[in-house]
Amino acid sequence: MDLSDFDFDLPEALIATRPAKPRRAARLLVAEGDRITDAQVADLGRWLRPGDRLVLNDTRVIPARLSGLRHRRGAQGATAARIEVTLLEPGADGTWAALIKPLKKVAVGEEIVFSPVLSAVLEAREDGQGRLRFNLTGEDFDAALAEAGAMPLPPYIAARRAADAQDKVDYQTVWARVPGAVAAPTASLHFDEVLLADLAAMGVTFSHVTLHVGAGTFLPVKVEDVTTHRMHAEWGEVSARAAQEIAATRAAGGRIVPVGTTALRLIETAARATGEVVAWRGETDIFIYPGFDFRVTDALMTNFHLPKSTLMMLVSALMGRTRIGRIYQHAVAEGYRFFSYGDASLLIPGAKADRRGAGGPG
Repeated sequence: MDLSDFDFDLPEALIATRPAKPRRAARLLVAEGDRITDAQVADLGRWLRPGDRLVLNDTRVIPARLSGLRHRRGAQGATAARIEVTLLEPGADGTWAALIKPLKKVAVGEEIVFSPVLSAVLEAREDGQGRLRFNLTGEDFDAALAEAGAMPLPPYIAARRAADAQDKVDYQTVWARVPGAVAAPTASLHFDEVLLADLAAMGVTFSHVTLHVGAGTFLPVKVEDVTTHRMHAEWGEVSARAAQEIAATRAAGGRIVPVGTTALRLIETAARATGEVVAWRGETDIFIYPGFDFRVTDALMTNFHLPKSTLMMLVSALMGRTRIGRIYQHAVAEGYRFFSYGDASLLIPGAKADRRGAGGPG
């Protein structure tokens, strides 16, 4: 299975740099088996049934981009260097792994000052990254980071514009609860309170799980044989309550529809051992590509993904490579907006046998 199997031509003009307003006004491509329908996210309820359950990732994106100064006093007097930091993930010891640019301008033991109240010391270098210890912890740290930090927009947006105050609202789901992500579960950005209320009124139910999306989600696949790719690990949790809700929905004949690939990866991780979602907590590096045996997922709501990405492999596993190729050709031809702030798709594969396309397993 080659990396080129998951490539396609994407005009740069289709990469969204701002979301639709209101959120539910984004376009929605619905793929039911081989049928494709163009709609809006506000129409989602037309394809859901009473008793279906949406699984929502309640991770909260932290404003992980920081700009600070490293001060140094030497024989030539006082000097300062501008240092850009992107937080990656917290360690058990209270430090943070971070991308630091330029890393070579900060020595171990030196302090970087980000605001009058927030600073950090470089404790170690490892694998081209730094490990920082901040001067604040807990709620004090969260408050200072909210003031000093910027949202960590994906590279394909950050290359076109800087993050601003509006991104602190736009790049966060309305149900975000557990801080820890450095990238948003972007399919969830299409939901607002109006849409949630409409779906609840028709009998759709909701379960919340947590997967802290890491910066590794943007790493390119560098191997030609995709089956040899090693996925990055991300921390997640499925509570006992969520597991019980999902089991009850399945027993009653309702469908399980994760909103976003992060929610899908998490519930499929929690179902690997028995075929049923159980309470689960830990790091998952599950890699879903064509041939994967889905245990729980009946359909998926997701955005449109990067060529040659692991997420293209995931949706190809769900719908079949040939079918997903047709879906993406349609999306490009019809001018759907791509990636984090782009439009959405609802992928309903049908029977498991339908996941095999003419190009082989998938």
